[in-house]
Amino acid sequence: MNPAFSVVFFTTLAGASQGLFIALFGIELLGVDAGPFFVAGAVLSFLLGVGGLMSSFFHLGRPERGWRAAMMWRTSWLSREVIVLPTYIAGVAAWGLAHYLGLGGTLWIGALTAVASVFLFLCTAMIYAAIRFIQEWASPLTVLNYTLLGCASGLTLASALAAATAPPLAPALAAWALGFTLAAAAGRLASLRRNAGLKPRSTLQTAIGIRHPKITQRAMGFGGGSFNTREFFHGRSAALLRSVKWWFLVLAFALPLLLLATAPASLPWLAAAFVVQYVGLLAERWFFFAQANHPQNLYYQTVS
Repeated sequence: MNPAFSVVFFTTLAGASQGLFIALFGIELLGVDAGPFFVAGAVLSFLLGVGGLMSSFFHLGRPERGWRAAMMWRTSWLSREVIVLPTYIAGVAAWGLAHYLGLGGTLWIGALTAVASVFLFLCTAMIYAAIRFIQEWASPLTVLNYTLLGCASGLTLASALAAATAPPLAPALAAWALGFTLAAAAGRLASLRRNAGLKPRSTLQTAIGIRHPKITQRAMGFGGGSFNTREFFHGRSAALLRSVKWWFLVLAFALPLLLLATAPASLPWLAAAFVVQYVGLLAERWFFFAQANHPQNLYYQTVS
């Protein structure tokens, strides 16, 4: 597939926002009084969520009609995501405002928003996991990895924020970020191993309806490019994909794990861990889309 950078930024920004809010609400459930940390975290989580929402509009051909995407909520995971995302962002804003004004009911608001956050992970991941003919996506590992990667980046950001606003919380949050990053690394490695062993269900023969055992394709099916050749194939070499895979494994997992495990729980180190990890997650999400092989590329394979 051809990765759309608007979707790459949307999924990573929203994931970090969701993971950050889950960390904030978890601290609140423990009964910790950390007002400045909660307010600053809510503002940051809100901005990340809005940033993800805004970036998603760049993927729409007619943004003014984007609201129509919510009309098929009974059957479409995309429609459910369109509904849940602004609901989650509104919940974060309400929770942060309640803390800022010293109002009650923050536990109830936080619980509802946390549920919306978890459901948003599910909706976003199922948009891809539900596409059965793209084998690289059609796996429970897609849902698992979207959730773990978002929580890992959100917890790393929460630990950096705690170092600036509530230092006693930073070591514990860094430890949780370390644990979730390890879990995310295990989940992503499992998906890479699974995808490496996949065998195409279709062949060139079934793609064009000719059963001759030896077929050589000499044209992509068009005199020039088309929607099919632009949207369903990234046009990059296999060597570049391998390079991106190793880069995201290092940046999203290896370096953050090293920083979280060995560096002091101080703002510069934890902020560096988040920045490095987020850059790695951008590469990971690009790879997630680029690695997926649409069956139609059997017919247009010479575009590569």
